[in-house]
Amino acid sequence: MAVETLSPDWEFDRVDDGSQKIHAEVQLKNYGKFLEEYTSQLRRIEDALDDSIGDVWDFNLDPIALKLLPYEQSSLLELIKTENKVLNKVITVYAALCCEIKKLKYEAETKFYNGLLFYGEGVTDSSMVEGDCQIQMGRFISFLQELSCFVTRCYEVVMNVVHQLAVLYINNKVAPKIIETTGVHFQTMYEHLGELLTVLLTLDEIIDNHITLKDHWTMYKRLLKSVHHNPSKFGIQEEKLKPFEKFLLKLEGQLLDGMIFQVPAITLTANIIWFPDNFLIQKIPAAAKLLDRKSLQAIKIHRDTFLQQKAQSLTKDVQSYYVFVSSWMMKMESILSKEQRMDKFAEDLTSRCNVFIQGFLYAYSISNIIKTTMNLYMSMQKPMTKTSVKALCRLVELLKAIEHMFYRRSMVVADSVSHITQHLQHQALNSISVAKKRVISDKKYSEQRLDVLSALVLAENTLNGPSTKQRRLIVSLALSVGTQLKTFKDEELFPLQVVLKKLDLISELRERVQAQCDCCFLYWHRAVFPIYLDDVYENAVDAARLHYMFSALRDCVPAMMHSRHLESYEILLDCYDKEIMEILNEHLLDKLCKEIEKDLRLSVHTHLKLDDRNPFKVGMKDLALFFSLNPIRFFNRFIDIRAYVTHYLDKTFYNLTTVALHDWATYSEMRNLATQRYGLVMTEAHLPSQTLEQGLDVLEIMRNIHIFVSRYLYNLNNQIFIERTSNNKHLNTINIRHIANSIRTHGTGIMNTTVNFTYQFLKKKFYIFSQFMYDEHIKSRLIKDIRFFREIKDQNDHKYPFERAEKFNRGIRKLGITPEGQSYLDQFRQLISQIGNAMGYVRMIRSGGLHCSSNAIRFVPDLEDIINFEELVKEEGLAEETIKAARHLDSVLSDHTRNSAEGTEYFKMLVDVFAPEFRRPKNIHLRNFYIIVPPLTLNFVEHSISCKEKLNKKNKIGAAFTDDGFAMGVAYILKLLDQYREFDSLHWFQSVREKYLKEIRAVAKQQNVQSACQDEKLLQTMNLTQKRLDVYLQEFELLYFSLSSARIFFRADKTAAEENQEKKEKEEETKTSNGDLSDSTVSADRVVK
Repeated sequence: MAVETLSPDWEFDRVDDGSQKIHAEVQLKNYGKFLEEYTSQLRRIEDALDDSIGDVWDFNLDPIALKLLPYEQSSLLELIKTENKVLNKVITVYAALCCEIKKLKYEAETKFYNGLLFYGEGVTDSSMVEGDCQIQMGRFISFLQELSCFVTRCYEVVMNVVHQLAVLYINNKVAPKIIETTGVHFQTMYEHLGELLTVLLTLDEIIDNHITLKDHWTMYKRLLKSVHHNPSKFGIQEEKLKPFEKFLLKLEGQLLDGMIFQVPAITLTANIIWFPDNFLIQKIPAAAKLLDRKSLQAIKIHRDTFLQQKAQSLTKDVQSYYVFVSSWMMKMESILSKEQRMDKFAEDLTSRCNVFIQGFLYAYSISNIIKTTMNLYMSMQKPMTKTSVKALCRLVELLKAIEHMFYRRSMVVADSVSHITQHLQHQALNSISVAKKRVISDKKYSEQRLDVLSALVLAENTLNGPSTKQRRLIVSLALSVGTQLKTFKDEELFPLQVVLKKLDLISELRERVQAQCDCCFLYWHRAVFPIYLDDVYENAVDAARLHYMFSALRDCVPAMMHSRHLESYEILLDCYDKEIMEILNEHLLDKLCKEIEKDLRLSVHTHLKLDDRNPFKVGMKDLALFFSLNPIRFFNRFIDIRAYVTHYLDKTFYNLTTVALHDWATYSEMRNLATQRYGLVMTEAHLPSQTLEQGLDVLEIMRNIHIFVSRYLYNLNNQIFIERTSNNKHLNTINIRHIANSIRTHGTGIMNTTVNFTYQFLKKKFYIFSQFMYDEHIKSRLIKDIRFFREIKDQNDHKYPFERAEKFNRGIRKLGITPEGQSYLDQFRQLISQIGNAMGYVRMIRSGGLHCSSNAIRFVPDLEDIINFEELVKEEGLAEETIKAARHLDSVLSDHTRNSAEGTEYFKMLVDVFAPEFRRPKNIHLRNFYIIVPPLTLNFVEHSISCKEKLNKKNKIGAAFTDDGFAMGVAYILKLLDQYREFDSLHWFQSVREKYLKEIRAVAKQQNVQSACQDEKLLQTMNLTQKRLDVYLQEFELLYFSLSSARIFFRADKTAAEENQEKKEKEEETKTSNGDLSDSTVSADRVVK
């Protein structure tokens, strides 16, 4: 089958209808929208990384880092190419040696220094057991073997350098010279040789100052001796032991006897400081003989004086450098922020270069001051003053501030560095070009002139490329040859040297700044950290500087990774981490927590008049500044001061609230104050099934109901109990919400238990009640009063006389009075009030239960149609545990629905349980109760007025404004005795009302008469009398209303006989309905059959 091909010039839809353009515009619009969204997303990511969670970022955590150091891909042989073959060889050899020395120095600084310095760290004396020292040294032997190989290699390189220089600078006039060396000074070679010798000296000094290493070495040798005597016990072959002993002796002779370095030099690393005078005396005995004791003492005195002067000038140095570094940072920000102008491009580059170098020089000077001062104090074993410690810590902060300034602007710095290096290379090339022209213009030929020209050509060619270490090294060596024969004028040579130095520094700017700002030495001086934290706490204004100090403390982590004496360097890191965190907690975080808590407590309890808190007298610290700090990064954690203090306060308030629930309001107020004053986002203390309004617990009341009913007063209308008296300035109250919350805490089962406890309490009280009513004095008086009322009721309009009740009240006082001045009737009134309080408590329990149930059931959508979860779960065929859980849920929902709908009639239960006993013939003496109610009410009113009057007095002992327990008690007992009809037949309150209204009218009439006489004293007396009568009438009215309300709870509208009749009718109706149901069932069965 042939396939039809399309011609290349064929086009789809030659007629342009504009659809392609519209489609292209839509796509372009969508693409533009995508770009906008993507740009905003990238910006959010950039913001998240730039303004990181901590103010000071850990450089080691950079997800993407920019390395500015150029990498040389060409070999030295490829770089060093001129027509002068001899010069090529000389420069190549020296360049190769210098590169080798740089590699050895880097290996020593990163690996061997740290491995030796950290030996023995990370293990406390208390945790060391016998044999640990030998195990550590056993692990360390391989490291010492590597160090031995390294030192041997250093020896070989030193020997090679010396040989190469010796061959070049030959004194024999007869022997031929390789190149003309008159006026040639390879300063770079000597600098590199000095660096290598410095490495050897540093290793010597570290080992010489390391007491732990020497002690462990001695113990290891002793162990080896023990093994030598009995090799079979340790499972070691004897023929292998002798070579190992020889190897250890070689290590000791080479490394541990201070014989690594034999040439003087000065170095400083970590906590190692080297004194040239001590070195010369130890290594050159002849020099020691030339010095007398006075000279040696003068050196020591001079050193002490230097340290003393340094300590005195520290504060001034800090102030000066603070200003210098701050102004430098402002320069950096301003220079790097403004755009470069093309017409002034060279000037901008020069100014940027100078600012970068200035920052590096500040870092170098500050680092030198810190290390020299701290190490001198340590080596001379002299104590540092707190002022010196604070000053040195300030310098550490400045050092890290410089480093982070470079890091924060690293993108702009990177861009500038490449332009600056090109600009400097251009300046250097111009200088070399002028010199080269000068050499070429001189027509005299000589080998020396040819060497100079070749060297200048080599320097020129090498500078035309990236500014790598190798190229800069070659340029330096080439110019050592090229500067002879006065090729450069004096005014030309110095600027060239300055340019090359700047080029060296700018090319390695990041690495050199990092090296100068490295605070690894702080590990050996971490004893200053507690003093620093105390200073930060006292001067909270500068709290943000904590970020810089923790950044400095992190610097020793990479060095610790080279430790080899432990199973893993992680052990050392964990030990360091733990130590720093303990110091931070003790000297800052815990103190801050305690101070904040103290401030909140004192602020909430200002009414107690505690210590003087006047800030003008006792000072003031604004601790809120600590909470504005971003989290501080340290190891693998972020130290969030705000979160730490918040957690502490939450935990403290929660625990103390659980211990003393009545203090919930105080801690709630303190929590709100912490949010307002310090901006802390506190967590609500969601105690298990509790709220902040808990009050006195139901369990406590239940267990001590006899105390509760005597110490608390009931208010019928508000359903609230108020404490009678208290030693505090406030009275506790208990309301329905408190009870509901308690029931929610303990469960609804506690309601029945509480009623049972109340029943037990009432049994005891009714026994006392019966005894009082059975007393002959009381019973006889009551029988007399009943007979009297029956005789006069027709004459007195069926009203019980007020005078008779008053007479009973006065007469009962004749029977005796307690030491507190109370009559038997007062005590009987208190008994009835306590019974009423108990009933009020039962009422509150029921209301609280309903409240709790309604709160719980409010989440059910429809109470009329509640889903059966058990059936649904069975339909889905779920596991047995799920069916059980669903059944439990159904049970809970049905309980809550029933409780919220009706609740339990506890009053009816307590009436039904006591009423039969009260109404039995053997308790006929209780039937006299209704006639004692009038004198009781009179007694209660007098007591109530007395309590209310005390509210306005200074001494408020016995003051009260409510006591509805009495009305509840009277109503309950009348119901038990079925005496509502008998009591109502007295028409007592009507009699009282008539009596007081009659007296009020009489007083008013008298006032009218006396007002004409204008006897002021008499008028005042009558006014007081009228007020007293009004008060009494009002109190009786209130009692009447309370009693009427209380009677409603006990169905006062029906007598016992009527209630029994109603009960029988209900039972008959139930039976009838059940019978009808059974008949219908039978008929239904028949139909089915």
